[in-house]
Amino acid sequence: MYKKLEYEEAGKFEETRFEKIHNVVFDNSNIASIAVAQEIADLIRTKQASYKKCVLGLATGSSPIKVYEELVRMHQEEELSFKNVVTFNLDEYYPMTRENTQSYWYFMHEHLFNHVDILPENINVPSGEVKAEEVYQFCIDYELKIKEAGGLDFQLLGIGRTGHIGFNEPGSHLNSGTRNITLDHITRIDAATSFVGIEHVPRVAISRGIGTIRKAKRIVLLAWGVNKAEVLKETIEGEITADVPATYLQRHANVTFVLDEGASNDLTRIKTPWLVTNCIWTEELKAKAVVWLSMKLEKSILKLTDKDYNYHGMSSLLVEQGSAYQMNINMFNKLQHTITGWPGGKPNADDTNRPERNTPAKKRVIIFSPHPDDDVISMGGTFDRLVEQGHDVHVVYQTSGNIAVSDEEALKFAEVSLELNGDESSASQIIKDLDAKQEYDLDTATVRGLKGLIRRKESVAATRYMGVPDEQVHFLDLPFYETGRVKKEKLSDADVKIMCNIIEEVKPHQIYAAGDLADPHGTHKVCLDALFLALAELKKEKYMDDCWVWLYRGAWHEWDIHDVEMAVPMSPDQVLKKKQAIFYHQSQKDGVMFQGDDSREFWMRAEDRNKETAKKYNKLGMADYAAFEAFKRYHY
Repeated sequence: MYKKLEYEEAGKFEETRFEKIHNVVFDNSNIASIAVAQEIADLIRTKQASYKKCVLGLATGSSPIKVYEELVRMHQEEELSFKNVVTFNLDEYYPMTRENTQSYWYFMHEHLFNHVDILPENINVPSGEVKAEEVYQFCIDYELKIKEAGGLDFQLLGIGRTGHIGFNEPGSHLNSGTRNITLDHITRIDAATSFVGIEHVPRVAISRGIGTIRKAKRIVLLAWGVNKAEVLKETIEGEITADVPATYLQRHANVTFVLDEGASNDLTRIKTPWLVTNCIWTEELKAKAVVWLSMKLEKSILKLTDKDYNYHGMSSLLVEQGSAYQMNINMFNKLQHTITGWPGGKPNADDTNRPERNTPAKKRVIIFSPHPDDDVISMGGTFDRLVEQGHDVHVVYQTSGNIAVSDEEALKFAEVSLELNGDESSASQIIKDLDAKQEYDLDTATVRGLKGLIRRKESVAATRYMGVPDEQVHFLDLPFYETGRVKKEKLSDADVKIMCNIIEEVKPHQIYAAGDLADPHGTHKVCLDALFLALAELKKEKYMDDCWVWLYRGAWHEWDIHDVEMAVPMSPDQVLKKKQAIFYHQSQKDGVMFQGDDSREFWMRAEDRNKETAKKYNKLGMADYAAFEAFKRYHY
């Protein structure tokens, strides 16, 4: 067995009075997933050595994918056999056919079963095809089958934002067994990206119950990303409640939560470590602590007192700094120096305390945009400043964004083309393809081509409005994205090479890229990974010595104030100009397909987020601006 201690050695663990579930934080989900896969592999081999079956409870969703990839790798490269493995999946949508690409039967075979030597008769996934009148008996039989197999040796879990494990939604009972259950609206929203719209997401599922899950001898729960941070704090530090079903795991004797840094964000020992332990006061931690204290007490930084610091676990910081007065002055100046109206650097000015260099006065700039609207949504005001201040701005759209264009929008353009050109073959074929399309069918290549073209022309309209010449607008159409479905291919050498080529062509002094990993459908993360790999490959080039990389965040999430290294203020006029640039992306304005859990349109989210950042700066004691766009520098 891969012991808890070994997890602690590989990740970050510190037991505190706040935490009621053992948890380990890893730098990223890839490292964490490999550690979990190793525990599973060790268990399988231990059972094999004793000529026993290994009974695994398995989960679906994005969280365990890398675990399954690593298990497949160990099977192919390290002779890990699954012939003694019996699996029982947690759940399945109902109704749902096995052949449907959204079914969990399909998911498990695509990611694991088709690639290892598990015996087909040892695979158990709840059936989404059982007749309605037979569901009750099916659930009883599923429970009995687990019992007959000897019970679960190991259960792998994810967690939903409602706190569900399996599909045990809020209100589920501690002793619940396998049953059909109505899905929470938030759960259906989170699944909407995979189903290309919430209207296609089933309302019911068959799920193993909390009681069944808790009978497993060992439980490991995976959680990745800042979107899970809030519910994980409730689960790990809160009271046991049916409102957050995962809290029932506090009563299990052998459970570990495996988290990445984003998912751990709200844990007390991560968010406010000075409340639980003696701290080594790095500059980053000082900024985090002072901003937190100012926000908590609703006092500007310069008004914080010795008493405020002492009463909130920061006496050691005062001892180190000498006084609240000096601490406050230092932090006020640090935050003040992040503010600049010159994101490309101010020519002929002292840049000692500015975020950017003053030379060269005219910089070559690449703005990378994962989708064909992230540039103006996330940094439209800064974009405007860069162009206005004379920098050589290139906008690079990494993916076509074609799957985010609705069939109705594509049909509208095809019909206009047909009206203008008569019985023009491609428009006619597109209309026929759309008319023949059934639910869950992939778009044909011609339909995808039109949808991609719609987004290209919207992007060019927006960049023209922002003052960028057409020849400085680039569309990479990275291959990983072009699957015609939400699930993408793995990042490849071809993707990285394309990224390298555009950087080599422009030889930029500045790169802006989306660091918003809360993007619910993952494209931002893959695009950022592609950039990081390209930078690693190109860093030896001389021109890269003078290239700085700034990360922005999109409509999903914003940088915490203590993380911000450049804050670009926006006037009311610039806020309006940014909004107008977003409006050029008309296919994404109303009824956007990948809305997430926020019903506001993207321009509303961006505007509110920028105004909120300005309010936070003001509350900390800075000048009162209309809005801010925030950036964090990436050092490669």
